[in-house]
Amino acid sequence: MRIRALRYAITFTAPALAVAGLLKGGLWTWAVPMHAFVLIPLLESIIPQRHLVLSEEEEAAALADPVHDALLYLVVPVQWILLALFLHSVQEPGLAPWEFIGRVFTMGVLCGIHGINVAHELGHRSRRWERVMARLLLLSSLYMHFIIEHNRGHHRRVATPEDPASARYGETVFGFWCRSIAFSWISAWRIEAERSRKKGARVLDLSNEMLLVLLCQAGLLAGIWMIFGTTALFAFMGAALIGILLLETVNYIEHYGLRRKRNDQGGYGRVQHYHSWNSDHLLGRVMLFELTRHSDHHWKASKKYQVLQSITDAPQLPTGYPGMMVLSLFPPLFFRVMHKRLGALADRYDGLEVAA
Repeated sequence: MRIRALRYAITFTAPALAVAGLLKGGLWTWAVPMHAFVLIPLLESIIPQRHLVLSEEEEAAALADPVHDALLYLVVPVQWILLALFLHSVQEPGLAPWEFIGRVFTMGVLCGIHGINVAHELGHRSRRWERVMARLLLLSSLYMHFIIEHNRGHHRRVATPEDPASARYGETVFGFWCRSIAFSWISAWRIEAERSRKKGARVLDLSNEMLLVLLCQAGLLAGIWMIFGTTALFAFMGAALIGILLLETVNYIEHYGLRRKRNDQGGYGRVQHYHSWNSDHLLGRVMLFELTRHSDHHWKASKKYQVLQSITDAPQLPTGYPGMMVLSLFPPLFFRVMHKRLGALADRYDGLEVAA
């Protein structure tokens, strides 16, 4: 099982390439985006999927292996060290515009796959210090409210019209970005306001986590401006925005066009495996710490990534998440691929509704 655990170390190829790009410059500044969205999709189109289901003994062994957690924890210092290196590198005199943009995109990819994605995994853990690590990673991507809305909003409302992070049938990724970002922010405020009211506290009280989010993120931006200057500040904001858009693109493909049916009481039934899109393409799986086995994650959100199961009866994407993210940027092609698959699912599951 130790070899199986170590394969997740592949995710650190992105930070390694980032170091090369930030220190060497030149074409290396584009190595991370090319690796994530050209090389991996090409390889995933060649490497066959593996629909592997762990036995109870294999699950127990995976949970007992500390390497799985250690790899997650290692991401936290790596992310912040690379952020500091990035902020220093964008001040380099004589930097060509295409190199500057390449560095911003490099940091943006890291904000997405590590800053937010690993925070997503740690944010579902029960231990307080792991959730603190999640917030530190989200801070590096200026998306700290994600853990509030995702855990207490998205998981409750997923695959319903009330969920801003579930893409609607026929909705482009560009429209989804605007809707999900805006209404997820509003949802996080509502969730925290309701929590404050139940505690008998004022909404604008420091017990409201959204106020702490604003203070932490404003403090980070102020610190970057004072230490590294205006150029670095705007470069970081650009990188964070790219990371946020990558996260929202993943949200887009994870539940696109899938809806829960209302029950006789007017509510929604339990989330089922057919309310999420999945992929068993290996490279995207290990790079994203099994995020692509999304149905099992929604069945039990606290389940650690290394024991998420392949559910072959769940809706399957034609390629891995990286390739689907690229495809989503071309809506006519994306719709042609996905609507055909949605049509095949429409009469397959009783609790699934495929509608605008």
